[in-house]
Amino acid sequence: MVKAQKEWRLLRDFKKGKFCFLIGVDNWSIELQKSEFYSLYLLLLRINEQFLVIKDELMDEESITLELEQLPWYIQLEGNKNEWSLRFVFESQDQTRSFEMYWPIPIAQNLFYEIKNMWESMN
Repeated sequence: MVKAQKEWRLLRDFKKGKFCFLIGVDNWSIELQKSEFYSLYLLLLRINEQFLVIKDELMDEESITLELEQLPWYIQLEGNKNEWSLRFVFESQDQTRSFEMYWPIPIAQNLFYEIKNMWESMN
């Protein structure tokens, strides 16, 4: 399964073995294991829930920053009630790799919904 736009791409290919999910933004990409992708999905749901709780209380021009950590992920949402970016830090629990990702406005919202849809379509 492939989802792509000019600025980002999302790929699921179980034939690739261990690293079967790919997330790419602009000129970079990272491959994730199924368990890593699932933990990212859960964290995205949690930060979105937190955002939705306060969204209606924000004025249009008011800035917001939300942070959430659940190992191996740290996630930061930054923006306003209508648009936001996401920054991620991944620290491998097996100490095999670590990385950071940044999804700018409006890529962050698009990728969030595509990851949500991709995972939910599998289950």
